[in-house]
Amino acid sequence: MQQICEPTFEFDPVLLSIPLDFIQQGWAFDIRWYALAYIAGLLIGWRYMVALARRPKLWVPRAGKPKGSPFDEEDVDDLLLWATIGVIGGGRLGYVLFYQFDALWERPLWVITGITEGGMSFHGGLIGVGLALWLTARARKLDLWRITDAAAIVAPIGLFFGRLANFVNGELWGRVTDVPWAMRFANDRLCALRHPSQLYEAALEGVLIFAVVNVLTWQFRSLSRPGLNTGAFLLVYGLSRAFLETVREPDAHMPEALQGYVTMGMLLSIPMIFAGAWLIRRALTSDPAPAPAKAVAAK
Repeated sequence: MQQICEPTFEFDPVLLSIPLDFIQQGWAFDIRWYALAYIAGLLIGWRYMVALARRPKLWVPRAGKPKGSPFDEEDVDDLLLWATIGVIGGGRLGYVLFYQFDALWERPLWVITGITEGGMSFHGGLIGVGLALWLTARARKLDLWRITDAAAIVAPIGLFFGRLANFVNGELWGRVTDVPWAMRFANDRLCALRHPSQLYEAALEGVLIFAVVNVLTWQFRSLSRPGLNTGAFLLVYGLSRAFLETVREPDAHMPEALQGYVTMGMLLSIPMIFAGAWLIRRALTSDPAPAPAKAVAAK
């Protein structure tokens, strides 16, 4: 008989289920916490970027004279649309390529149809958003580094909500442990006490990165050094994720010889660490410069 696991905390992943029996018997539209996490992150990030566009002083050194922001509110609206497509499309495709590659050949349509079962990759979403920002910057003739620097300020908001949603769903838990705050999760067949690694990730990938990049922005005018915020985000995330992988349950698909030592999350974070360090060095060894003005400060 299968063991029934009594979780430390139990949440329903579905906040609200709307019956659609008038379409077909048994159908329902589920409003899930995970979807709300994405929506909240995107909408709050959108409003924050609009606020950044209205503060031209942030884009110049302290002694400089503001001329305007490098993007306006219409640009932010476009960025929101394409970033949404990038994070969902890239996140899903990245999950399949990095973690479920065999399914791509066995069930190619599952890449799309299986999205309701869960399965998103941060690193895939990062690539998707990066591509979306590059295409938008090129189409609207914007400075790419100015856009990614602003995105780095708001991205941790979405990461924070996303990790909380992982916790609510009882997924992506940590390794077995005996620490006082260890928890049991309903979907764990071992019913073991584990690290609540989703909460660790919410703290480091969400709160810590948000604090670091926002202190750089508001206290040190980092937006006057193109690429600095982007580099700080990549470096701190890469280091945080590599560290947290040591307490997160190892990937089951990794070769047996590597399990417990190297995870896919670690491998994917290494390029982020090097890219972040390079961008920070590049930004700090270049003279600060005001952003090319596009938006007029709000009165």
